[in-house]
Amino acid sequence: MERNPPEGSGPVHVPFGQVVANEKWRGSQLAQGMQGKIKLVFEDGLTPVDFYLSSRSCILYVTEADLVGGSSYRKRLVRVRNSSNLQGIVVVEKTQISEQYFPAIQKFTVLDLGMVLLPVANQMEASCLIIQLVQEQTKEPRKNPFLGRKQTQISEPALLRTVQQIPGVGKVKAPLLLQKFPSIQQLSNASIQELEQVVGQAVAQQIHVFFTQSR
Repeated sequence: MERNPPEGSGPVHVPFGQVVANEKWRGSQLAQGMQGKIKLVFEDGLTPVDFYLSSRSCILYVTEADLVGGSSYRKRLVRVRNSSNLQGIVVVEKTQISEQYFPAIQKFTVLDLGMVLLPVANQMEASCLIIQLVQEQTKEPRKNPFLGRKQTQISEPALLRTVQQIPGVGKVKAPLLLQKFPSIQQLSNASIQELEQVVGQAVAQQIHVFFTQSR
């Protein structure tokens, strides 16, 4: 299998509908949560990436221990951000222990680097979120959009929880947003005008800032 040099000068080959995972996650709760639902292929030498969703998109996972332990995770994020070949999504464990450190990584990731940040409570929730992101990429273009929307409303608790944690959204506005934008990708790509129709101007601005990223 093709692999990036450390500085990300070339794409990793990711079989369609699969995830290429860093070997360090083998046997983890995160990997176990995905197995049986999507195919995981473990590879050595993927640093700084944790999971490749495709040859151009990847997950950088920041654990509770990473947050509490300092800012060493920032180097990984910067390396991916500086790679023209990759779009990085940063998934962060936001727990009671790490919550006090969360604003700092949120500011650094979203405002300073312009990357998408998605908070999760634990590795099992993260596995559900990654599965959902992979399924977005593998959906057939002609698939019934109303069926997909209905499924999002009644399932995907990890997705709902993630949207609830966007500043200004909360438990009331999150389901309304998912009715209109039934995936993280669609929500992050929505214009301020589109968001205003659902949640009003002030919250629309907060959501837009949260998902700000280089195009």
